[in-house]
Formats: sequence, structure tokens, C-alpha cells
Amino acid sequence: MISYVFPGQGSQFPGMGKDLFESNADVKSMFLKANEILGFDITDIMFNGTAEDLKQTKVTQPAVFLLSVAMAKVQGGKPDMAAGHSLGEFSALTATGAITFEAGLKLVAKRAEAMQKACELRPGTMAAVLGGSDELVEEACAQVKDAAVVPANFNSPGQVVISGEKTGIDEVAAYLTGKVKRVVPLQVGGAFHSPLMESARAELAKAIEETEFSTPVCPIYQNVDAKPHTDPNEIKANLLTQLTSPVRWTQTVKNMIADGATEFKELGPGEVLTNLIKRIQK
Repeated sequence: MISYVFPGQGSQFPGMGKDLFESNADVKSMFLKANEILGFDITDIMFNGTAEDLKQTKVTQPAVFLLSVAMAKVQGGKPDMAAGHSLGEFSALTATGAITFEAGLKLVAKRAEAMQKACELRPGTMAAVLGGSDELVEEACAQVKDAAVVPANFNSPGQVVISGEKTGIDEVAAYLTGKVKRVVPLQVGGAFHSPLMESARAELAKAIEETEFSTPVCPIYQNVDAKPHTDPNEIKANLLTQLTSPVRWTQTVKNMIADGATEFKELGPGEVLTNLIKRIQK
């Protein structure tokens, strides 16, 4: 059974999508349509911008979404199941017909804008904990009393990303000294998938409510519970909860394999998910 997986923020790189744009007329028209919908020249930033230009949340999210959905269109065919990592969930839903390309891009742009505002309202950061169990990381976060810090991404066995206020991240790092390989600060704009994103959640709720969702062509394994969903109302609710909840990627991949996945195709820039999947299932 074929599974399509779609990456999130952090997989972007300068020049991404240029070859596809130049070689495929359908993709070219999608990219030009995206410039129109967004109201700025995202293709120019993708093809000619620096890594720094691409790192801004309001650029990164639509750019990764755009390339992912374009690659799925070129891929053709119908997957048996699909999943996306964080932002990638929107790509998965668009590629499987749960939402239109235009609606998906508008939602992603709205999400990016709301997250950017939330980052400015409540500054925070993220760090990757390497070489510790999920349980140990949860325990480390739970013992912090005076700052918000939570597990944000369960990426693969031995790789959990934590998110929250800087003082909380520092406290977790101190607690884990000698217990894990290392704690690596991430270069991100804010504390994604944590309670610090609550204001973004409120803002995105209205946009999701106003968007028409259909039943996707295959089950979508969603981040919040790592389970397959096809019901449009469940999908909408989970998309919203996702902003302040952890991405359960390890469990998602395990569940997809248990349900018969034999081949994973990563659609989007880079191979971040392909490498995580190899760690989850050797």
C-alpha cells in the first residue's frame, strides 16, 4: 500500500521547485496562481531568495505547501493513505481532495500569519532532545513549574522536540544533562505546538470554519492522535487542535505500517520525513 507523506517547516531550501516550474506547464500555472492568491511573488523568493528570506514563517509555510501539492499533482495516482508533519497536514488534505488548492493555500497563509503574531505576542523557542525516551522528555517538561514547556514533536525514537518559553527550555536541558546525548536549540521563530500558540488557534478557528471540507480520497493520519480520519468535521477539529498539541509522528508512521503501508513517498522539499521513517522502521 502506498502512503504519501508531506513535510513541514524546516524542509525548505533556496531554489526549491524551480526545475519543476520550468519543466511542467501545470505546475507553472499553479505557482503563478499562488502569487496571485497570496498577493506577493512567492515564486521569486523560492527560486532567488536566500535561506534567510525563506525562513520567515509567512513565506516558509506557503512555499513548502505549494511545492508539496505541486509534486503530488505531478506524481498522479491515488495513495492508499496519507499524512503530513505539522504544516504538511494541510498539503496532505489538499493533495487528497479534502480541500481545494486555493482554500488550502489561503488557510496556510492565514495559519502562518496567525503563528507569526502569536510568536510576537508570546516569544518562545524550540529544542531537539536527542537520545532520550519519549517518557523521559515528558517527565522533564512536567517538572518545570514556572514556565511553559511541552513536548512538541515526537519525531522518531530518540528524537523529541520540546517547545515553550526559553527559561523552560533551559530548565529541561539542565534536568536532562547526563541523561540524554544532547539538547540542541533550534533556529525557529517561536514555540510551535505549545500553549504559546493559543492566540493563533483562536484566529485560525474562524478560517477553518469558513472553509469547505470534503471527504478525502484516502484516510489521513492526523498529528494530534496519529489515527486515520476521513470525516470532514473530525479533520477540521484535529487541524485546529494541532496548533497547540504535539505532532505524534513516530506513532503515525507505526500506525500506517500496522495498517498495511509498504511504501512511503515523500512529496515536498528535502528528505526529512524519509530519514525519520527509516529510524522509526529500519
